[in-house]
Amino acid sequence: MNIDLIITFAIIIVGVFLFVRDYFTIDTTSILIMAMFIVAGVLTPEEGFSGFNHPATLTLGCIFVLSAGIFKSGILDNLSYSIIRIAKVNYVMALIIFCLISGVFSAFINDTAVVALLLPIALTVCKEANIKPSRLLMPISFAALFGGTCTLIGTSTNILVSSYSKKYGVEAFGMFEFSLAALCLMAIGFTYLFVFSPLLLPKKREVEEDFTINAENYITELIISDECKDVGKSIANSDLVKEYNINILSILRGGILIHEFSSETKIFKGDTLKVIAIPKTLNRLLDVDGIKISGAQLVTSGNEDSQGYHIYEVIIPFGSDLMGNSLKELHFRRRFNCSVIAIRQRGEVMYDKLSLVNLKEGDMLLIIGKEEDIKQLEVKNRIVRLTEHEKKRVDLKKAIPAIIIGVLVVLTAALNITTILISGMVGALLMILLGILKPKEAYQAVEWKVIFMVAGVLSMGTALEKTGGAQLIADGIQASLGQYNAHVTLSVLYLVTFLSTNLISSKATAALMTPVVISLAALMGVSERPFLVAVMFACSLTFMTPMSYPTNTMVYAPGNYKFSDFLKVGTPLNIIIWLAASFIIPYFFPFAK
Repeated sequence: MNIDLIITFAIIIVGVFLFVRDYFTIDTTSILIMAMFIVAGVLTPEEGFSGFNHPATLTLGCIFVLSAGIFKSGILDNLSYSIIRIAKVNYVMALIIFCLISGVFSAFINDTAVVALLLPIALTVCKEANIKPSRLLMPISFAALFGGTCTLIGTSTNILVSSYSKKYGVEAFGMFEFSLAALCLMAIGFTYLFVFSPLLLPKKREVEEDFTINAENYITELIISDECKDVGKSIANSDLVKEYNINILSILRGGILIHEFSSETKIFKGDTLKVIAIPKTLNRLLDVDGIKISGAQLVTSGNEDSQGYHIYEVIIPFGSDLMGNSLKELHFRRRFNCSVIAIRQRGEVMYDKLSLVNLKEGDMLLIIGKEEDIKQLEVKNRIVRLTEHEKKRVDLKKAIPAIIIGVLVVLTAALNITTILISGMVGALLMILLGILKPKEAYQAVEWKVIFMVAGVLSMGTALEKTGGAQLIADGIQASLGQYNAHVTLSVLYLVTFLSTNLISSKATAALMTPVVISLAALMGVSERPFLVAVMFACSLTFMTPMSYPTNTMVYAPGNYKFSDFLKVGTPLNIIIWLAASFIIPYFFPFAK
């Protein structure tokens, strides 16, 4: 074993550890891995950075723009009220409707965008039909994963595996080449979701109303007198902030309510500060001279107006530039003119010391702000609002061309007129040239964290292939499973892949497994296609943990789920799909070359 191979395995082990421990965001870890390969001399700079101009990365960027153009037209959003009318009949109808829509849309549009669209609609249905969100949101996420496997553009994993394998001489996959196999698995999965998941999903889990109610209960008024030591000090230097970690929401001064202020704003005698603080902190303030606790709340619900300010429930989607930063590091209040009053992260609800909390994808936030400020956060995909869904007007001048462009992109690739990269690029350019998207909107539509992540993880596969690591792993698998036939080998590989995906990123797993299965197929003298399809499906159909796929993370907080809920509902489904895929994939993709 040469030194480069040892270094490669060492870097991959470090990378897997970082993915599992979640020390950094996924894209940061991916780029760090790429940098380590380059610095160690395993890859040249050209090889290391080749992921940025890889067909998979470029295709993903184009697909993001196409999806944004279709969404902006309002054609999909306008279906919301029809969905609400049908789905609120009863729980079973809501479950079927949302799963079908999630699955169908996700076959052609980015699945995280589909779930982001359906989340507020589903929560509205839950309120009107008295359905617990925990009974509905997890199936919506799972349905999106099934839909994403049906076409080449359904998930970024499909695009990555197809483009990556083509680099090593394997014929690229067609748009609908694996659709029949995926639809069979979808039928099995949907049967499970409709029949068995209602028996396993939490039945008595309360809606996360307490999240909002408790936060509102912690909103209190502090009246400042001349005895207070903080008089004349800036907010940043006051004892209220430095010692007591008080989150100041507004200042009532001379009868004028001030929401727009900075950390340099000074505290004056007679000010009434509206703050959010836990009871323990308020008890400490009882003994502080010059501060009187009033307890009157100026904002008590998201429906009451206080100079245009409301309370909004939002989540942080995958790709948001808020991820990996604290509110203090982001200068959140100054930049966005909003105040965060509570955070729900991985099941833990926090009302205290919020400025120091490191934000993660899937976090649920309560924000006090104006409608226009919340919309600005939404436009740049920093948040997804969970409050009442608002119907948008359909702009037919944009909607019709957007749909036509989307259909043509799919058809030209499906009929092998051109590659998905070329058709996607032309489609993205047409979205801009026809005025459906402005250039700035197209740029903002690209989930750059995904682009950087994919570019980074591709370096792992490149290093494995270059150093002979992929061949070494393939030899080991062949030696271990040589006495079994190709069907058993495929089943074992599927199992290993989906278990790995539940621990680390699906893209990282795909980048690692693709060169390995190509080498293994060559060693066994069989077709690479069934193994590659197994990697695609196993990387996408992951249900066991809320962190295994971005859509699972998105529904975690709004559904008020526990980690064990995903294990309880997702593990049987993963096992069923694994066993089914072991027979279905070889049927549609024979091992014989």
